[in-house]
Amino acid sequence: MQAFRIHKGLVAPMDRENVDTDAIIPKQYLKSIKRTGFGPNLFDEWRYLDAGEPGQDPATRKPNPDFVLNQARYQGASILIARKNFGCGSSREHAPWALEQYGFRSIIAPSFADIFFNNSFKNGLLPIQLSESQVDQLFNEVFACPGYELTIDLERQVVVKPDGAELPFDIQPFRKYCLLNGFDDIGLTLRHADKIKAYEAERLAQKPWLNNRIV
Repeated sequence: MQAFRIHKGLVAPMDRENVDTDAIIPKQYLKSIKRTGFGPNLFDEWRYLDAGEPGQDPATRKPNPDFVLNQARYQGASILIARKNFGCGSSREHAPWALEQYGFRSIIAPSFADIFFNNSFKNGLLPIQLSESQVDQLFNEVFACPGYELTIDLERQVVVKPDGAELPFDIQPFRKYCLLNGFDDIGLTLRHADKIKAYEAERLAQKPWLNNRIV
């Protein structure tokens, strides 16, 4: 998992409440057993005018010119601001996969659905909860200023605006530790790889029959 320390990026506004996981990545794309390739289908039903299917070349699709991520001023955005209850709906881990694979490193909103919130941390995506008034102000500034960028300093737990103003945010210490070091659940376990190998070697020395394999 990619570590998150300080990130500066272009901001895109998702001016909708209750964006659910089926909107983030529609159900037909959940058939894949891989963890990659979901970025082109992020917000698929809003992003394209035609219906999409797994494996379809995005270049053959009809983009919706009115959708925010298709507008030239937001191309390359890596920070998304959204309204309350972002990520509600079914508990699909594909939603943070799609956001991260599109290029987003952080989502800022007044509130998140719990399962989406937890899944985001496990996949290197930083969800930041700010007050509704703070998020309102960010929307106003993004709409008014093409090329609007924010800097997110996870170590200091602040969102830094272009004028230098800082918006503090809370994060649980363990989640912060994992993001700063790029540890997902597997990475956390592999910190103890030497102890695991030593244990397995000792176990097989004491019980060698456990190494027998059926061919």
